[in-house]
Amino acid sequence: MSTKAPNPVDKYVGSRVRMRRIMLGMSQEKLGEALGLTFQQVQKYEKGTNRVGASRIQQISEVLQVPVSFLFEGGPSGGLANGNGFSEAPSPSYVSDFLATSEGLALTRAFTKITDAKLRRSIVDVVEQIAAREPNEPR
Repeated sequence: MSTKAPNPVDKYVGSRVRMRRIMLGMSQEKLGEALGLTFQQVQKYEKGTNRVGASRIQQISEVLQVPVSFLFEGGPSGGLANGNGFSEAPSPSYVSDFLATSEGLALTRAFTKITDAKLRRSIVDVVEQIAAREPNEPR
């Protein structure tokens, strides 16, 4: 029996659910409880293994305190176009890949807590200087 690869949109939405859940410090078990699911079902949604129905997407967005659109922002368009007939350009995949890591989420969470704009700019400058010293590696 061959297994079908998850749809890219399902994987992307799942990664956004995971990212937001982790940003809130919520476990898969807690999200599952709020949705009336097991943590294994949440895990399958997050991996894109199981498709998420429209009503469940609505329910997830309410529990995670984000608009439904948040779960799709920057993802693959799936061939759908916006009202003007043009699909939006997706954000670079390295951004969502970075935010899907625990380090990316931790860094983002900590950085957004810094209220001093000059300090934030200084941190960005330091990171850019460090990155410039690193040998270029293909992505």
